[in-house]
Amino acid sequence: MGGKLSTFAAAVGRGKNGWTASEVDLSSLADIDEVVDAMRDVEPDADVTLLFVESDDLYLAILRLDEGDDLRVFGSDSAFADESRIGAMLLGDIEAPALEIDELTAGDDEDDTDRPASDPDADPVGDAELLNDLGINAHRLLGLCGQEGTMPADVTAEICGRIGCGDEMEELRDA
Repeated sequence: MGGKLSTFAAAVGRGKNGWTASEVDLSSLADIDEVVDAMRDVEPDADVTLLFVESDDLYLAILRLDEGDDLRVFGSDSAFADESRIGAMLLGDIEAPALEIDELTAGDDEDDTDRPASDPDADPVGDAELLNDLGINAHRLLGLCGQEGTMPADVTAEICGRIGCGDEMEELRDA
């Protein structure tokens, strides 16, 4: 397994009074169950909690809890699990692959020049549909993650802006 990567992790929880954001320190957590507990602590009464984990400007993992249960996980690239202990903790148990980024363009009649270049080495894993009900469908999520030159922080900012917690996430980053 790889070495230590620089990691930023932040969770947002949507409760009765809107979104709450909190940075999460994953370095001392031993397993995915402890990660889930940390997510629950962000907003104990949240109907949905999302954890965004950005690593080395290369990898993004998104974890989702609905009403504190039913963990769903998406990773922008399976290599994250091989590159770090945190990546292995978050993505190590994922068996079902996400849709291939190439599938995004299947059946499109649009001219290829209108489409952003995608990273041919990316291997997304997990549940790419975990944000569907929040307005980010699987194709949009995979497109954001697969766009060459797009940083994980850019993807997080785009998602948070679209689901209504962009200001909370920006304040957290600026703190």
